[in-house]
Amino acid sequence: MIIDCHVHVNNYSDESSDKLTENLNELKLQMRRNRVDAALILTSFKDVPGRPSTKAVVDITRDHPNLFVVAGISFATFTQDELNEIGVLIKEGKVVGLKLYPGYEPFMPSDQRLEPVYDLAAKTGVPVMIHCGDTFSSKGKLKFSHPLNVDEVAVDHPDVNFVICHIGNPWIRDTMEIVYKNANVYTDISGLVLGNFTDRFEKFMHKQMQEMLTWGVEPEKCLYGTDWPISSMESYLEFMDSLSIPQKDKDKMMYENTLKLFKLPLAPENGNSFKNKIPFLS
Repeated sequence: MIIDCHVHVNNYSDESSDKLTENLNELKLQMRRNRVDAALILTSFKDVPGRPSTKAVVDITRDHPNLFVVAGISFATFTQDELNEIGVLIKEGKVVGLKLYPGYEPFMPSDQRLEPVYDLAAKTGVPVMIHCGDTFSSKGKLKFSHPLNVDEVAVDHPDVNFVICHIGNPWIRDTMEIVYKNANVYTDISGLVLGNFTDRFEKFMHKQMQEMLTWGVEPEKCLYGTDWPISSMESYLEFMDSLSIPQKDKDKMMYENTLKLFKLPLAPENGNSFKNKIPFLS
């Protein structure tokens, strides 16, 4: 069983053009080809045609019981009304988390302006995913996306679970410490490559992941995600197959941790499928 906790339906090639329907269809096709059972779609902090809103993604995925939404929030522009609307979608069960984008936007996760966001997460019990590490855009400011910045907000909000995205790459050792130190911090392994893993980089990242899982991060704190379409689902699955870790630990990473952390209403059966058949995978 596979749950991808980190995918997008943005139009990265032309943000002025809305391709939500096409990108969603391509996502479903890639999930079918790679036997991915469920996915979390992360919406953007941007408000442009090529970056569909949380509501738009929720509306188009309502008939897909295996697709869930993580609501992207813009530090610069979010309002209490927007958070209230997200709160309603959380109660409906389609929005299962929140996402912040430090680095892409210049702010620290501990900024006091974000207190209403963390209050919403605490009240509804949804995790907050935080972009950490390198940025897809060269205009990003990396001092804001360092994983060490998550430590302060995690300590100040022990009733909120946080996910450091992309294992904070390239600051993987720092991510290891933050996840090890804080019971309420997890990490996902998404977005480590653009497209496919190359042999050379795969060997390097293989060593980093083995070290992280051996010495720093328990398998219970690590989530499988790809950052599709930026990264290839097929290449990511091959990378996971190459890791020398017990199958029970791979199962935790590939689906068990995401099911539990995001409280997804999906019931696994026989170790390899869901009890409720997924329409486009059947």
